[in-house]
Amino acid sequence: MKLRVAAIAFLIAVLATGFTWLTFQPILLRLVEALRLAAPLGSPSRRILESAQAMLPLHLGLDLFVLLLVCFGVLYLTVARPLAGAEREMQQLERLELDLGPSGGGGPLLSRFQASLRRTAQALQEERGVVRRQVQDLQLANERLTRAQAELVASERLATVGRLAAGIAHEIGNPLSGLLGWMSVAQSRAGDDAQLAGYLQEMEAEVRRIDGIVRGLLDLGRPAQPRVGPVPLSELAATAVRLVGSGPEFKQIALEVEVPPDLVALADPGPLSQVLINLLINAAQAVGGPGLVQVSAGRVDDRVCLAVTDSGPGVPPELRERVFEPFFTTKAAGKGTGLGLAVSQHLVRAMSGDIVVGEAPGGGGKFTATLPAA
Repeated sequence: MKLRVAAIAFLIAVLATGFTWLTFQPILLRLVEALRLAAPLGSPSRRILESAQAMLPLHLGLDLFVLLLVCFGVLYLTVARPLAGAEREMQQLERLELDLGPSGGGGPLLSRFQASLRRTAQALQEERGVVRRQVQDLQLANERLTRAQAELVASERLATVGRLAAGIAHEIGNPLSGLLGWMSVAQSRAGDDAQLAGYLQEMEAEVRRIDGIVRGLLDLGRPAQPRVGPVPLSELAATAVRLVGSGPEFKQIALEVEVPPDLVALADPGPLSQVLINLLINAAQAVGGPGLVQVSAGRVDDRVCLAVTDSGPGVPPELRERVFEPFFTTKAAGKGTGLGLAVSQHLVRAMSGDIVVGEAPGGGGKFTATLPAA
């Protein structure tokens, strides 16, 4: 850019100097001729005239150089530098770098051109912001759609399980009741046969386990119709902890309750108590020895969060999407049916809430039930 400006300035300087010389040449020639005639040879005037004639090319060269500097400075400050700035701004626009910085000078035309570039950049920046917001909205909508699809699939699965359970519950329930009755009779007649009594006790435990599975399936398939009302969470948590605290799972477990006394949720106290007890028992079984189980609650906007955390190994991230599936369990064989969390989620969602699984701050598992605040 500077070389082009220098070439243009040199051309303008040559043209200006040549035009000036051609304009004043006749007058100068007449003046020199008149001075030559008036000054005799060898006189001081004649020597000054001859010296001036010899210096004339040098003066023309100096004039050319001064004009070159002036033209270069004017062209560079008024044209070249603003055009270079405009070129940089256009390159920034090509790379979608829309922060163009302060505007430089350069005359009315270039100023208007730079102002137009800035308006274009501002419009592109606003459009980029709109597009970014639309992309974020689409991502959120896609996430909601994915969750809704997963919930729909889960609901359809639960409905299928419920229909199946409703169809076979009656047929299985009656024989199970008969088996339990005959086992009680057999245990009463076992007498001193400890081995037989042990077998009968194990059989009764397995039959009761089958009965629990059938009842859990019925709970999953039965349409929940909760009677929602204000439920003080501190009282509900204290009652649940008192009920489970004497169980065998909690012999080595320290139970802590941190629920504000003024925290009230819109829920059905019966199903919510069932959910909390189930979460507490799961937490104690996850610890499997000396440890800590904590019940805490808080309010976020118009929602109430009731959390149960434990000091156990926690739920691996790759299994957190599956823990609420029916019949999925991480417990040892015979220790669980895989229906407790599925039933709990079903009950909480019927109260316009949800349950999520995460990780406790100090490690371990954390299950959080979210419900509307009263």
